[in-house]
Amino acid sequence: MAQLSTKIKKYLADNGVSSVDFTTDVLLQDDSNGQGPYIKEWNIDSVAKPTADQLNAFEAAATTEESNAQVVATRKALYGSIESQIENIIENGLSAEQTRVNQIKADNPKS
Repeated sequence: MAQLSTKIKKYLADNGVSSVDFTTDVLLQDDSNGQGPYIKEWNIDSVAKPTADQLNAFEAAATTEESNAQVVATRKALYGSIESQIENIIENGLSAEQTRVNQIKADNPKS
């Protein structure tokens, strides 16, 4: 299940808002009562506060975005630093580095 913040970002993007500040524009709260987070405050005048059904319509897209973000983070960790990549190119050649990167991508595909 996608995070509420990701679904809100998708909802806003679909309504022409490219960025959101979760400290001023939209405040989320979780009362630790088992019902999960909810929108406590909506301060975006140009777009109506979404209903649960409207946000749930973005579940699949939000889940894909979160999954792909995790894949990218994993890939970056496996690639190593720029210095180590350059060192590998110098020591083993560009094609060896390309092969290594392609294998990392194959082992960690995006959705």
